[in-house]
Amino acid sequence: MAAALYGTARTRAMQLFTLGLNHQTAPLAIRERVAFHAERLRSALSELTLREPVKEAAILSTCNRTELYCALGEPRAALEWLAGYHRVQPQELTPYVYTHPQGEAVRHAFRVASGLDSMVVGEPQILGQMKEAVRVAESAGTLGTLLNKLFQRSFAVAKEVRSNTGIGANVVSMAAAAVKLAARIFPSLAQQKVLLIGAGEMIELAATHFAAQQPRGMAVANRTLERAEALARRFNAESLELRDLPERLPEFDIVVSCTASSLPIIGKGTMERTVRARRHRPVFMVDLAVPRDIEAEVAMMDDVFLYTIDDLAATVREGVDARQSAVAQAEVIIESQVGSFLHWMKTREMVPLIRQLRESAEEARRREVERAVRMLVRGDDPQAVLEALSHGLTNKLMHAPTEALNQGGQDDESLKALVARLYHLRARD
Repeated sequence: MAAALYGTARTRAMQLFTLGLNHQTAPLAIRERVAFHAERLRSALSELTLREPVKEAAILSTCNRTELYCALGEPRAALEWLAGYHRVQPQELTPYVYTHPQGEAVRHAFRVASGLDSMVVGEPQILGQMKEAVRVAESAGTLGTLLNKLFQRSFAVAKEVRSNTGIGANVVSMAAAAVKLAARIFPSLAQQKVLLIGAGEMIELAATHFAAQQPRGMAVANRTLERAEALARRFNAESLELRDLPERLPEFDIVVSCTASSLPIIGKGTMERTVRARRHRPVFMVDLAVPRDIEAEVAMMDDVFLYTIDDLAATVREGVDARQSAVAQAEVIIESQVGSFLHWMKTREMVPLIRQLRESAEEARRREVERAVRMLVRGDDPQAVLEALSHGLTNKLMHAPTEALNQGGQDDESLKALVARLYHLRARD
């Protein structure tokens, strides 16, 4: 069940909030509908911040989550924008969406950066993805003082958590889980040929794990051949272009795909021809992309074992128990840092009032100095001028609190306590 979307009614824009959905609240079929493609993030951010009252924004979009981090905005407006941008009805997303205001948003950002909110607890990849989201927001001009401070503090907290706990120990990655599942299908991976589609960080990690099993052959396919060749050279693998996949696919026993394509790369028709060409020898396929690279209908085919990123969840959770003490330690660190950040936010809210107070005092000082100068010019006694200057300043600075105390009212006692606190006064007998 997703967290409450709006909670109690709020009539003014929040100073800070996070709105999103992830692997814990939404199935893959929903997550892929609201995923953002990297090349469109800048324009999306510009569009979001043009909608009042959102002033600052960053978008974190990964295989497991889509989250909007906003300052000075309304969650309802952000949800409507998210739905409209992806041509989805808001009510379709509402059951899966969570919103975190103020302190909850700070805590959530710290937990995400530290790997506590990931499908693979403690995995480091999310930190890099979060840093990339910040870079994109900065280049789009939508990262203001508040969000920049939030993310920089998040990165510092993540570093502290990793330095002082064992949260990163024994992490079972998606790539390692894929190898583990493949071993259940084939007696020996050394007899199989592996095809990796894509050239990003996830595929690079998968290549490392599968190469360690010394398969019979490996190949890397990518839309840009140069990137495929660069990755293939590291693992003594062959490089392919995506357009060659339909012809070459029957050669491979294991297929792992993770690209940024907005449409499936491998469809049911292609796999039907592939299975016939392979004379129904089994094919193990892992789709780590969001949106999916492989059509969901392929999973219904005989002789094809297709796993999505959600299917791998049970396998990667097996190592979680060993890290529970580290998780508890990390939560303590995060909670302490949340309080520190909220204190900074509260102090920041006072800055305009403090500035106004100082400007008022400076104006009073300037006027009294001008009056003193005029008195000196006409020849008044300097001692009398200094006395007049000090009395004038005292009267002007004390006028407002004295008048407030004299007026009294229902809040008389609280006002008296406040003035006593401000001026460090003690009650007299």
